[in-house]
Amino acid sequence: MTFFIVKLTYKAVKMKVSSYNLNTCSIRECSLLTEKDEELLSILRLNARASVSDIARATGVSRTAIQNRLNKLENNNVIKAYSVVLDSAYTSGLISSNVSLKVKPNLRQTICIALRKVHQISHIHSISGEYDLLVTIQASTLEKLSEVLNMVCSTEGVERTNSAIILDTIFER
Repeated sequence: MTFFIVKLTYKAVKMKVSSYNLNTCSIRECSLLTEKDEELLSILRLNARASVSDIARATGVSRTAIQNRLNKLENNNVIKAYSVVLDSAYTSGLISSNVSLKVKPNLRQTICIALRKVHQISHIHSISGEYDLLVTIQASTLEKLSEVLNMVCSTEGVERTNSAIILDTIFER
């Protein structure tokens, strides 16, 4: 199978290209995110609860076309979930900490599963360097943060940690 590596416009997607078959590859593999797809994704990033009608009006495309495009983006795992973005008035009252973890390699998956169950942990990243994981904890009080940190440190397989409380967020997208 041949893949074309070109920037496709909305009109190009409508054209039939003999070496391209939408059923045989995902949107990412075939580089088929159109300008309208990017616009749709941008709208959803700002408001994941935007209605299909509102998106259709904003993009100048029919509701049916938007719904079909959303379904295709979801089915091809471009859109994995719709999420809640917390208001800064709420999050500014939380104490956030980035915690680097050095873990035993054979227990890495088990540790990640255990940490995902802690609702104060908002992110778990695999990182390069001296440490293996970077965890972001958000807690309402220093006492609660300390409690979560103690739980993370005592998790079986965690060999060492390094914590840094976030004092101020300079930029966030």
